[in-house]
Amino acid sequence: MNIQYLSDSEGRNTAVVIPIEYWNEITAKHQDLKILVKPKKKLSEKYKGTFTEEQGKNLNEHIKQMRSEWNSI
Repeated sequence: MNIQYLSDSEGRNTAVVIPIEYWNEITAKHQDLKILVKPKKKLSEKYKGTFTEEQGKNLNEHIKQMRSEWNSI
């Protein structure tokens, strides 16, 4: 089994990389570990449908206005 250790610029270990086959074995034995590794949703999926189209357009216009005010300073 090829386990890799990642370290920072000072040589301290910061992460461990294990083969996926080994990870699958571990999570098969310990189902609670899968809770720790939930796939993250894209922001577009997380907030899809939160704003109406009109609210989205208004927000974009407001952002444009704020940027132009910032650039004029």
